[in-house]
Amino acid sequence: MRKFDINYCLLFLFLGFASCNTTQKSSETIKTEQTVVSATANYQVSAVALKEKLSVLAADSLMGRATGSKGEGIAADYIEANFRKNNIQPYFETYRDPFEVDSLTGYNIVGVIEGSDPVLKDQYVVLGAHYDHIGMGKKAGNDSIANGANDDASGTVAVMEIAEQLSKNGSNKRSVIFALFSGEELGLKGSKHLASRLRKDGLDVYVMFNFEMIGVPMKDKSYQAYLTGFERSNLAEKFNEYSNEEVLGFLPQAKNYNLFMRSDNYSFFTEFNIPAQALSTFDFTNYDYYHHVLDEASQMDYDHMASFIESVLPGIKHMLNSSEKEIKLN
Repeated sequence: MRKFDINYCLLFLFLGFASCNTTQKSSETIKTEQTVVSATANYQVSAVALKEKLSVLAADSLMGRATGSKGEGIAADYIEANFRKNNIQPYFETYRDPFEVDSLTGYNIVGVIEGSDPVLKDQYVVLGAHYDHIGMGKKAGNDSIANGANDDASGTVAVMEIAEQLSKNGSNKRSVIFALFSGEELGLKGSKHLASRLRKDGLDVYVMFNFEMIGVPMKDKSYQAYLTGFERSNLAEKFNEYSNEEVLGFLPQAKNYNLFMRSDNYSFFTEFNIPAQALSTFDFTNYDYYHHVLDEASQMDYDHMASFIESVLPGIKHMLNSSEKEIKLN
C-alpha cells in the first residue's frame, strides 16, 4: 500500500502480528502438513503451502522486490511458473504486461481463466494484488531489506491460491483475470497501465477485487476484513449474502484516511467506473511493520490466511456465476 500523506504514526498493514496489543504467534506453531478445511465449501487451503509461497516472495534474496529490480524479476518468474503449473493461461501473448516508469521497466503478471457461459464469458472479474515492494528500508540491527511479506506478498499469495482453487474446482461462467501488479509503491503505475490497456481494448469488467495486506487477523471485529470505499457500492452486502457469513465490513479509519484511493483498485475505478475495491485485514492495531525491514514471512499468521482465503472463495465463485450483474455502484 502506498505511504499515506498524513501525520499519523504509521502502524500500517499486513503480515504477521507483532503489535504490543497482539499476542505474537510464531510461524513454527503451524503444524506440519496442516490443512484448514472450509465448512461451507469444497475448498481446502493449506497453511503450509501458503507459507512456502510467501517465503519465496519475501526472501532476503529478492532484496525487497523494488520495481524493475532483479529481485522483482525473480518474483515475476515464480508467479508465472505457478500460473503455468495450475493451468492459468496468459491473458496477453505472454503473462507479462510491460510498462515504463522513469528509467525502469516494470511487469504486471496477468493470467486468465475463460468463462464457460457463451454470453457471460465476455464479462470479467479482476482479482488483483501488487507483488512489488520498496526494496531497502531503514536499517534495524544488521537488516536493511524491506521484505514486504504483508505488503503485499500476502495479497499476492492469496490471488495465486484463489487462481489455483478456481482452476481445480469447476467451471466459472464469467471469465476471471488474475492481475499481480508491479509499480504500486511508485504510485499505482502498473495498475494504471493495465486498466488503461484493458479499457482501450473494450473489456467488459464487472468487478475489480483487490487484496491488500491480509497476513494477520483483525482484532475484536464481527467481520473478517474491511472493504475500502465501503459506501460506494453494494459489494460488501452482496458478498456477505453470497458467503452466508460476515466476511466484509466497514472500518472507519479506512474512510478517514481514504484508503480507497491508495491501492490498485482505484486505477480500475477511474478507468471503468465500476465497483473496484480493496479488502484488507490491517486494522491499525494489529501490525507494527508497515514499510519496515521486519515485515518478514516469519511474522505472518498462515492459519488465518488459509481460513480467510477459504471464506472469500464462495463469494468470488458466486460473483463469477450469478446470472445478472448484481454488484453495483451506489
